[in-house]
Amino acid sequence: MTSYRRKWVSDPAFKMFKKVLPPLSDTEREAMEAGSVWWEGDLFSGAPDWEKLHAYPKPTLSSDEQSFIDVQVEALLDMIDDYQIVQKDRDLPEEVWSYLKKEGFFSLVIAKQYGGREFSSLANSTIVTKIASRSLSAAVTVMVPNSLGPGELLSHYGTQQQKEYWLPRLAVGEEIPCFALTGPEAGSDAGAIPDSGHVCYGEHNGEKVLGIELSWNKRYITLAPVATVLGLAFKLQDPENLLGKGQDLGITCALIPTDHPGVENGERHDPLGLAFMNGPTRGEKVFIPIDWLIGGADYAGKGWRMLVECLSAGRGISLPALGASVGHLTAKTTGAYSFVRKQFGLSIGRFEGVAESLGRIGGLTYLLEASRTLTTTALDSGEKPGIVTAIAKYHMTEMGRTVLNDAMDIHSGRAIQQGPMNYLSHPYYGMPVAITVEGANILTRNLMIFGQGATRCHPYVLSEMELASEQDTELAASKFDGLLFKHIAHATKNSVGALSAALTGSLFISAPVTGATKSYYKQLTRLSRALAVSSDFAMLTLGGDLKRKELISARLGDLLSYLYLASAALKKYQDEGEQKQDLPFVQYALDHCLYNGAKALQQAYANFPVSWAKYAMKALVFPLGNHFKPPSDALTLKVANLLMEQGEQRERLTQLCYVSDRDDDAVGIMERAFAAMHSVAPIEKKITKGVKDGRIDKKLPLHNKLNLAKQLGIISQQEVNEVIEADKLRYRAIQVDHFSHDFAEVRTNTPQPIRSVDNDAA
Repeated sequence: MTSYRRKWVSDPAFKMFKKVLPPLSDTEREAMEAGSVWWEGDLFSGAPDWEKLHAYPKPTLSSDEQSFIDVQVEALLDMIDDYQIVQKDRDLPEEVWSYLKKEGFFSLVIAKQYGGREFSSLANSTIVTKIASRSLSAAVTVMVPNSLGPGELLSHYGTQQQKEYWLPRLAVGEEIPCFALTGPEAGSDAGAIPDSGHVCYGEHNGEKVLGIELSWNKRYITLAPVATVLGLAFKLQDPENLLGKGQDLGITCALIPTDHPGVENGERHDPLGLAFMNGPTRGEKVFIPIDWLIGGADYAGKGWRMLVECLSAGRGISLPALGASVGHLTAKTTGAYSFVRKQFGLSIGRFEGVAESLGRIGGLTYLLEASRTLTTTALDSGEKPGIVTAIAKYHMTEMGRTVLNDAMDIHSGRAIQQGPMNYLSHPYYGMPVAITVEGANILTRNLMIFGQGATRCHPYVLSEMELASEQDTELAASKFDGLLFKHIAHATKNSVGALSAALTGSLFISAPVTGATKSYYKQLTRLSRALAVSSDFAMLTLGGDLKRKELISARLGDLLSYLYLASAALKKYQDEGEQKQDLPFVQYALDHCLYNGAKALQQAYANFPVSWAKYAMKALVFPLGNHFKPPSDALTLKVANLLMEQGEQRERLTQLCYVSDRDDDAVGIMERAFAAMHSVAPIEKKITKGVKDGRIDKKLPLHNKLNLAKQLGIISQQEVNEVIEADKLRYRAIQVDHFSHDFAEVRTNTPQPIRSVDNDAA
């Protein structure tokens, strides 16, 4: 039976497979083998184990981590004047630099035995998120030494001697690190770096030693202008085979003191006017000893894998943290502003056009925070999930851009005038930085999420591709026979499951919970099956061309991403005890993900180049059409109203937005005005009732209304005074800055909006 099966089915399929899917290149193989597959593997399988998701640890900070956030981070944020930093000094104050070094902000990932903090990924992310809500320039300065850089690379791959020498110095800020990967000819395609070195003998400290002669030209390197030690990625050649590993060794990483002869740094770029240190570094025929390679000579040529594994910190922690910080900041400030700012006698958030944008801010902020904590849960579990971190980086920075645009629209003129009162402008400048670095978002979406995810997460495809490169064709064909029929069974099960779910409204799909979120688990399982079916069709019909059909693969990757983001929202809701007051945010996040995931799949089908496959997929996945809907108007308005209400729920949603109690702090001013206007809302209702009863003319200025309401006995003098004080705060909160003609002096004032009402006023 097996021989007939092989003759007529699996052997012809294997030949076609070898032709359609060429063997993996060494670079692709290293990228595939680096890191691990986590929850995204379940989502790709068509049968996600929701109990497994629930069993992942709840994100929890240790007592040391919480204390650091409550004490050192709060103290740092109180020291920061971001307007002065960005618009005036173009650098952090010396006292801030000193504090960052003294308190170990540059050592969050360094082990305690070397003097570091050794914090979790969750703590690292939380610290960066909170700092970024106050100052993006300070946040970037902190995050870079704790993501891709010498500290992390040395911790994972350094020799013991390197660790003992460098890590204590990095931990206390005696050394400032940077890592140089990107150059004029190589950005997201790190494997194409032209910077090179060759193994040779040269002179170092007066002695002839084995080493490397290096030439490089890098740009966009954060901290390079002030760095004392340079991490460098380059391609290494060994023409005389002095290391005994061949001539073309590949990408290698070295650690070089910046005062070493021939190293050029100190110049600065100007990243959209922000004040974090960023600039180029160059070197021409710079000789370094061989033991300056990270990990020593044993790690020559292993830099690509080192980088792929360590990029997860930047992609999964630091950059998503910047997106999350924007959510916390915009949800808190825009909710308050929408209540405080009035037009036509109403808070602007009561107008449905404004509420639509405000509701999106609230729903996406919940999704941002959920994705942040689920991703750090993976990293803190010892995983290195390259696909999950790519999803987090792309979608969280894009969601950050969306909520910032919404906040800018709602604040309108308040958002476009620069000055100390503007808490949105610097994040608005900074979001494109997060979107661009650690792999441009366009390439992350179009090439990485599905391009690597389809191969890495699929239960059979990677093994089948590896067999295609086997030299022993007969042995490979024999193994392929077993894999193929497992693959066929897997595809058949998912096809039947997808069709059944579509025809029955997912009625017979099980869910791990009852209640309001039950249907979401069912629908996510349905779309997981749809992803599995669509991926098999795409790989079967397009083969190696799927890499080049970026718009198709990107949309399939979008569905995988939205499944992950939705999972994060469900996990957060479950971890926090299914609090009823959070349900509108959860529902918004889930409706958003389901709608956009299904829409991406529908667009993939509409543009699929193989007609029979297009119609087959549509028949299996959407036989009755695509009926997933975006968040309803009623839900959107409910979320918007929650952002304009005081209470514990709003505080939890925006907990990482820093609010200073200083009198001149813009966010603090807005929060105090928000609280004051809520405190006088019952008094305003009395006046409004007087207007409705015809006792008070609605067109009267506020001070006249107050005078008349007091005279009519509707409100007391004390209540008049409370309204006056609240209105002073409200008026101050909606102000924008103005300057002297030469912009040398900020002259923002706080004029009184209404005159006081005397006890004897008529």
